[in-house]
Amino acid sequence: MTRNIHIVGAGLAGLAAAIRLSERHDSRVTVWESTGKAGGRCRSYYDAQLDRRIDNGNHLMLSGNRAVLDYARRIGGDARLEIGAPDFPFLDLATGARWTVRLPRTPLGLLSRHARPPGVALRDLAGVASLLTAPRGATVAQAIRGRGEMWRAFWEPLTIAVLNAAPEHADAGLLRTSLRRTFLKGARAARPVLAPEGLGPALVDPALALLERRNVPVHLRAPLGEVSIKDDRVASLTLGGETITLGPDDAVILALPPSALGRALPGLPVPGDGAAIVNVHFRVAPDPAARLPAITGLLSGRLHWLFRRGDVVSATVSAVADDPFWTRPRDEVLAEVWPEIAAALDAPDAEPLAARLLKEKAATFDPAPDSAARRPATQGPAANLFLAGDVVQTGLPATIESAVASGDMAAAAALRGR
Repeated sequence: MTRNIHIVGAGLAGLAAAIRLSERHDSRVTVWESTGKAGGRCRSYYDAQLDRRIDNGNHLMLSGNRAVLDYARRIGGDARLEIGAPDFPFLDLATGARWTVRLPRTPLGLLSRHARPPGVALRDLAGVASLLTAPRGATVAQAIRGRGEMWRAFWEPLTIAVLNAAPEHADAGLLRTSLRRTFLKGARAARPVLAPEGLGPALVDPALALLERRNVPVHLRAPLGEVSIKDDRVASLTLGGETITLGPDDAVILALPPSALGRALPGLPVPGDGAAIVNVHFRVAPDPAARLPAITGLLSGRLHWLFRRGDVVSATVSAVADDPFWTRPRDEVLAEVWPEIAAALDAPDAEPLAARLLKEKAATFDPAPDSAARRPATQGPAANLFLAGDVVQTGLPATIESAVASGDMAAAAALRGR
């Protein structure tokens, strides 16, 4: 007998769950999305001001992100991904120093001087051991005591980038899991995975096309209303103003961000909202653009990471909640951060051809230890209700890898729960 599985949320978690479930012939899958476009926080669109296609946010994927790469292969999006060399260029804006961290083939090679920032001694790597043995509930700052060059050039920017929070606020366990699955395995798991055409064409559009071929409907502009639970089962859903009654074998996957999940299921403990993330995009002249690597880390400035795609240089600034600078008028902000881009381009007199500033509020869940401890399990508060999204207990921070992995987990749980 065919069962109905309703997936609420068409971000990467919901799409990943739909792809998994649509591979079977005993389930009728339907996807519901409250907005007018699938992809969630991983979307690409044409920006008229830049006259280019851009992503709404920058996301660093690595070759150790097995869930993402497997998902890309399943949907046929892997042809639109490129795996780069395990080299990470940096620029210190205060000193003008440039260097490249080259990750070795094996974990033992991490002891090499080429695998650490300049000025970092071998003894400074003791922070790695401290992080790996940190107790539950510790922050990154509590786990790693040293505050030397390794802290300034590695631990602090890494924590802010991965967890969208300062080390004093971020859960050490989340950073530990991320490093164990990527950088601590050596180059094979830490090569950057790039999407030259954009994240949407690589991870969203192929999934939607595949779901269409499999006759899986994706309903847009269908916000979730009431989730009615009776006798330990979801009895009905209100979606887009329509009430859907579930049969005895039917199931629901809620693939929602924390705040939306909390509204849908009052009483369910969920993490708080994390800090905002700002993305600035500059279209620049082709010659200086070509000199910039695809990814560059910045120190001693307001910008943290640069991503170049063609002649567009995008900068990501994480954990901006407490910085009033980012509340200033858009043109003032762009004018002040442009010199950092120009320095990275090694073109101090250059001017941008066009610019765009985007701010995403509550871009991630709050990664503080007490907040992260409230991440819900895949099994929801009813026998036929399952949860997905990077907010669930994947062990990872709020990343693309976590979102896709959560969708896989929810799909597997829904099949087991039949």
